[in-house]
Amino acid sequence: MKYFKAFIVCIALLGWFSNVASAARIEISAPGEKTIPLAITRLLPMPGTTVSSAVAVEFQQVLLSDLELSGLFDMVDSAAFLSDANKLGLRSNEIDFYQWRLLATDALIKGGYKIDSGRLTVELRLFDVVTRRLLSGRRYVGKLTDVRKIAHKFADQIMLSLTGEKGPFATKIAYISKRTGRKELNLMDVDGHNSVRLTAHKTIVLNPDFSPTRKELIFTSYRNGNPDLFRKEIYTGRESRLSLKQGLNIGGRYSPDGREVALTLSKDKNSELYLIGTDGTIHQRLTNHWGIDVDPSWNPEGDKIAFVSDRRGNPHIFIVDVHSLEVTRLTHAGKYNATPAWSPKGDKIVYARLDKGVFNLFTIRPDGSEDRQITFGAGNKEHPRWSPDGRFLVYSNDLNKDKSIWIMRADGTGGRRISAATARDSHPAWSGRW
Repeated sequence: MKYFKAFIVCIALLGWFSNVASAARIEISAPGEKTIPLAITRLLPMPGTTVSSAVAVEFQQVLLSDLELSGLFDMVDSAAFLSDANKLGLRSNEIDFYQWRLLATDALIKGGYKIDSGRLTVELRLFDVVTRRLLSGRRYVGKLTDVRKIAHKFADQIMLSLTGEKGPFATKIAYISKRTGRKELNLMDVDGHNSVRLTAHKTIVLNPDFSPTRKELIFTSYRNGNPDLFRKEIYTGRESRLSLKQGLNIGGRYSPDGREVALTLSKDKNSELYLIGTDGTIHQRLTNHWGIDVDPSWNPEGDKIAFVSDRRGNPHIFIVDVHSLEVTRLTHAGKYNATPAWSPKGDKIVYARLDKGVFNLFTIRPDGSEDRQITFGAGNKEHPRWSPDGRFLVYSNDLNKDKSIWIMRADGTGGRRISAATARDSHPAWSGRW
């Protein structure tokens, strides 16, 4: 299936010309702590290549969008750039760092491209202007249509160089869309581009989740008349039913090691949490209560699961220990709390709470402390999921009755819509490293 061919990009490490100490001058870790004045020059054609302004413009737009979302940078106005911005300058000794210091720039991105027989080569550099050193250099080789992918990959590399952890911009987001009139599973880039429909079940499809070890998804579908749990390989398109017990097979979530799936089954006439293997066999029953138990989410260690239950009357977030089966209540505020998602760092759980007729997102520590609201205003914000680095959240929002997918920083700032208008999108899931 040509739409699911793996993107192969050749990455050549061009070397670090500074050690950790030299990079520490501009090291950052989170929005609000410090912003780095960053200049991004336009890609310039390398000698002997065909000039393509479209390549340069698209690359600039994608890279700028990714880095602005991070909240870690203060972009230097390109209108103020001096003559050095118009020079290719891929080596430290070719850069006029004095010009960039005049603009109070701490970090500088320069790059060039070459087009040869339909192949695109992009050379990119990240410089520390203060120490006049090269922090990172990469060469990417791909097709002319791979400009966006290359920009996302270099944005991830910039985050790694300056924070010590790779960014999530080259990952994927799965979601449910009703643009065909039926709820189907779709896949798109983190910025909403390159959307592809993965199912044609012509019925109700819900709650996708990515495997942490393979490029595949699980989801619930009514294709066979019962809400069964399906597995789908993204690139081959192969699909099979993983759990088809009579009644509900919903909310499937892979364990961190990919060996088990937590889900809700109602085969015994009540909605309980179970663990099943990747072959569909039941490994363990996690809850045993008259209340409805749904929406499981694993902690990173794989020994605890947050979930929603109405066992105390109203839907609240609880945590079950996978080994002891001990259940503890996490949330006490609010009357309707739903869809928890455990941070990949393990330090927070995000969830949706209904208050004054509107769902907003909250975060809470696993010990129940620091219960904080992070979204406000009109529109129901629901189904939150974390980026693999824990810096961002994706969620659905029905602002102005138009349900769509949004992303934002983990502190609730920088929210932006990424799905198409009037597409009726919901239930997003963020992949691991792609």
